[in-house]
Amino acid sequence: MTANDGLTVAVLGPGGIGGLLAALLSRSDHRVICLAGDETAKTLRTTGIHVRSGMFGDFRADVEADTELREPVDACLIAVKATTLDAALTRVPPTALGDALVVPFLNGVEHPAALRTRYRPDRVAPAAIRAESTRVAPGEIEHPSPFAEIDLTGDPVPDDRLDALATTLTEAGPTTRVLADETATLWAKMAFLAPFALLTTRHALPLGDVRTHHREELTSLVEETAAVSRSCGGPADPAQALARYDAFPPTTRSSMQRDAESGRPLELDAIGGALLRAAERHGVPVPVTTRVVDELRAAGH
Repeated sequence: MTANDGLTVAVLGPGGIGGLLAALLSRSDHRVICLAGDETAKTLRTTGIHVRSGMFGDFRADVEADTELREPVDACLIAVKATTLDAALTRVPPTALGDALVVPFLNGVEHPAALRTRYRPDRVAPAAIRAESTRVAPGEIEHPSPFAEIDLTGDPVPDDRLDALATTLTEAGPTTRVLADETATLWAKMAFLAPFALLTTRHALPLGDVRTHHREELTSLVEETAAVSRSCGGPADPAQALARYDAFPPTTRSSMQRDAESGRPLELDAIGGALLRAAERHGVPVPVTTRVVDELRAAGH
């Protein structure tokens, strides 16, 4: 795989993020195989993927689709929720991957280790994406945010493989950078995501109301998460995190909150549970986080 080649890319989970990336890569003349259930695969084979994006335009892209990967690819992008990861991975047999990079776009910090028990450890390249993108129907993607940025990492992955994929993704649309420290990359996202996701979901309020009416709780959660991140080798800057929250539009909602509103399973264990487990391992007290996670669990989440 080199940056100038036309790649074959599998996309497991062609939803908001996976569908957007699949369509952008296809539009850039790469071969894309979307992996999904029978009905979604049939729809994608028939109609392709339609993207409505203020950043990338309104366009339709043809993709292939199947229920299982049946041939080697250059990269397999994993864009399912943590709640469905185990079941979804049955669509990607390790023997079918060839020398592919496995690139999970998942929330949390524990999934890379789990994927490395199933696939080649030196081919698992975790990624973090900043984009608001939603699947409104099979093959119908809305990307309203004026940004799409990817951080690509993977400590044991050869640098040339990461650089080539980053170049391919950037040329397709999302600005992609390779970061050298996998732990720092994952915890940087976790430290921002966890307080935002947990509190918007707990109070069923958009970010503007959370930062105004629950400021003390938000500050405590940010400080606790930063302390855990620091103990794990990640970044820790509570003031910067609060400043980022303050800069977001007040109507911003987390994906966990949207899942709760729609009655879908929450990534509570991948985010809140993982945070509590890391805190326990490192002896970091997180009383506010513990209470919020317990309240969400008690509410049936």
